[in-house]
Amino acid sequence: MRHDAIPVMSRGQRIGLAVVFSWFCLGGIAHFVWPAAFASIIPPSLPFKMPAVFITGAFELLGAIGILLPRYRRAAGIGLIALTLCVTPANVYMWWHAKDFPHVPEILLLLRLPLQVLLITCIAWSSRLIGHRHHGVS
Repeated sequence: MRHDAIPVMSRGQRIGLAVVFSWFCLGGIAHFVWPAAFASIIPPSLPFKMPAVFITGAFELLGAIGILLPRYRRAAGIGLIALTLCVTPANVYMWWHAKDFPHVPEILLLLRLPLQVLLITCIAWSSRLIGHRHHGVS
């Protein structure tokens, strides 16, 4: 591959990648360290809680690794956005049932939702799904 064919990332995008990697790497590890805690936030109407915890944890780790590899970055970005959207019901459930989670302030449960939008934006921008202009080689 020619050197000039590798798009240069801005400092901000590199910081965004670091944030995305850290978020999903630590989150993925946490799924395996504290699976019961993650299972407890899954809405009761959804089945297979423990398998869902382990599957989402594995996908978080795969996405975190993939986002660091230029060849897989866009695919990993798409996957992490899809995963973030898939876990939204658990976040909404926690907010709607805040009394069941007294260890977490209700305002934090509410703030999680707009923070997810920011996280999705960070994933999309740092993985070049949005905001990237081609300069050159055709």
